Amino acid sequence: MKLYAQQNTVVEIAFDSAAPYDVPYNDIDLDVAFTGPGGTLHVPAFWAGGNRWCVRFAGAQAGEYEFHTVCSRPDDVGLHDRGGTLSVAPYSGDNALLKHGRLRVAADKRHFEHADGTPFFWIADTWWMGLCSRLDWPAGFRELAADRAAKGFNVVQIIAGPYPDMDAWDPRGRNEAGFPFDDGFERVNPAYFDHADLKLAHLVHAGLMPCIVGMWGYYLPVIGVARINRFWRYLVARYGAYPVAWCIAGEAAMPYYLSETKEQDAALQKQGWSEVMARVRDTDPFHNPITIHPTRYGREQVECPEPMDFEMLQTGHGDLESVPTTAESVLHAIECEPPMPVIVSEVNYEGILGRCWQNIQRLCFYHGVLNGAAGHTYGANGIWQVSARETPYGPSPHGRCWGNTPWRDAAQLPGSRQIGIGGAFIRRFPWWRFERHPEWVGAGPADLSPYALRAAGIPGELRIVYVPLLWDPPVIHHIEPDVAYEACYVDPCTGAEIPLGPVHTSPEGSWQPPLPPEVHDWLILMERV
Repeated sequence: MKLYAQQNTVVEIAFDSAAPYDVPYNDIDLDVAFTGPGGTLHVPAFWAGGNRWCVRFAGAQAGEYEFHTVCSRPDDVGLHDRGGTLSVAPYSGDNALLKHGRLRVAADKRHFEHADGTPFFWIADTWWMGLCSRLDWPAGFRELAADRAAKGFNVVQIIAGPYPDMDAWDPRGRNEAGFPFDDGFERVNPAYFDHADLKLAHLVHAGLMPCIVGMWGYYLPVIGVARINRFWRYLVARYGAYPVAWCIAGEAAMPYYLSETKEQDAALQKQGWSEVMARVRDTDPFHNPITIHPTRYGREQVECPEPMDFEMLQTGHGDLESVPTTAESVLHAIECEPPMPVIVSEVNYEGILGRCWQNIQRLCFYHGVLNGAAGHTYGANGIWQVSARETPYGPSPHGRCWGNTPWRDAAQLPGSRQIGIGGAFIRRFPWWRFERHPEWVGAGPADLSPYALRAAGIPGELRIVYVPLLWDPPVIHHIEPDVAYEACYVDPCTGAEIPLGPVHTSPEGSWQPPLPPEVHDWLILMERV
C-alpha cells in the first residue's frame, strides 16, 4: 500500500476486520505505528461503523513514512500487522494552520505559536452547539465560517459530545444522524461523526482551528470515567491529526442544573475530569494543546493542572459588572504556577439577556489582552446555542431562556467585527513581547474599574494605551528621553487612525495628546520613529 499526502494534511487509511464483533467500539483497540522523519508515532484508529476501522495521520515533516497496524486481537488478519508506506511532500498552500503547523505553547509559557515558531494570537468564536443540524450543512455552516474568517477569527470553540443547557437526549442536540452516543452511552454513533467530520474539516480548510470540547462537565456522573476515557480515545483518533486544541469538558466541575446532590457531583466531576485529562495527554501522539473550560479558573476544575497546556477563564455575563472580574481573573491567572497562556474563553455573550453589546465586548477584550492574555474568545447569544429563526432554541432546564436571537442575526452584531479589528490591531506588533505598564498612565496595579486605563507595550519601542472613556485625554508618563515617538489615535470601533505626529514630552517625561473627534473609547498608539 503506497499513499501520498502533503505536509500537515490529513490522510485517512481504512482497514476492515476479518471477524465480527458484538460491540467493535469496545471490543477492539487498533493502533498504527508511523515511522519516519522525527521517529515513530503510535496513532489510535477509530471505529467507522460496521467492520471498518480508520486511522488519520498528518506528517509534520516531509519525507517517507512506513506504517503498520497493531490490533488487540492479533488473530484478526484484517486489522493486525497490516502495513504500507506514505510519502509526504512539502506543503504548497497558503492555509496558515497547515503552512506553519499545529499549535503549541511557546517557550515563555505565556503565548501560543505554530510548530515552526510563528506566533499565534488566539481570536476565537463560540459555536458550542455548532455540530447540531440547526447550523445546517453546507450552506449555513460555510456562511458562518466565511464570516468569521473574513473578520479575523482563527479559532472556533465547538462541542463534540453531549451539549450544555439540556440533557443528553434532548432533540435539540441531534444532527442529521442522531446523537453522538447510542442509548446507554455504551458506544458512539459513527454516523453522527461522519456529519461532524464535514464541519470540522471545513473549519480547518477555512483557517479556523477547532477547539474541540469533549462534552459538558455534568455528564461525567452519568456516563462514568471509563466510558468517557473511551470516548476521548475516539475523539483523539478521529480528529487528533488535524490542527486542533482539546478542551476536556465545559464547566467541568459544575453539577447539572437540577441536581439534588450538587456538592457530591462537583467533587466527583473534579476528580474524574482530572483523570480524563491525564489520559488524553497520554493518548494523543500529536500533542495538541489541552485545556478545560471552567466556571471561573480552568486550573480549579482539576486536582492537578500539570497536564494542562493553557488556562481558560469564564468571567461572567453581567454586562459592565463583568469587566472588572475579567481584568482581575486575567491578572490572577497569569501569576499562577505553573505558568501557562491564559484565554478568557467565555464572557458576556453579545446580546445575552438583552445586554452585553459591542461596547462591553471591546472593554472585555482590551482589559484582558493588555493585562497579559494570549488572546480572547468572543461569543454571541444565538450562535453558541444555534438559535434559528424557524426553530428558536427556547428554555434551558431551569426553565428560563437566555434569548432567541437567530444565529444569522447574531453573526452580524457589531461586536464580532470589532473584536476582529482588535485582533488585527494587536497582530500588527510583536505582541508576544508585550509587558503591562500601568505606571505609564498613572494607574495602580490593582485598579479594576471597568473604565481604568490599560497600558502595555515594549519599553523603548512601542506603547499602547486603552482609554475606555476618553473625555479628558490621559497623561502618559515615564517616556524615555532618548526615544523619539510618533503617535496616533486608533478607533477600536472602526480601526481608523488619526495621526498625531511626533510626541513632545515635558521635562518630566510626560505627554498629553490632544482631544479626539468623538467621546468614546480610544486606543493611543506610540511607536518609536
